[in-house]
Amino acid sequence: MPQIYKTAQGKTIDMDRLRLQHEKEKAVGNMNVNGRGDQVDQYGNIVKKKNDIIKEKYNQRGQR
Repeated sequence: MPQIYKTAQGKTIDMDRLRLQHEKEKAVGNMNVNGRGDQVDQYGNIVKKKNDIIKEKYNQRGQR
């Protein structure tokens, strides 16, 4: 079900479509990630994919 919102001016915004359009754009902040959560370098090139980062975290938890 798409997330469609109405602005104060009466315009409609489809948030799901916006997320898909900008998923490869570098996110604002100090985490160096894109819209999907992939780790990126200063030029926006993907260094590690989100799935790889999650797998590493789960493997670290199992070693404790």
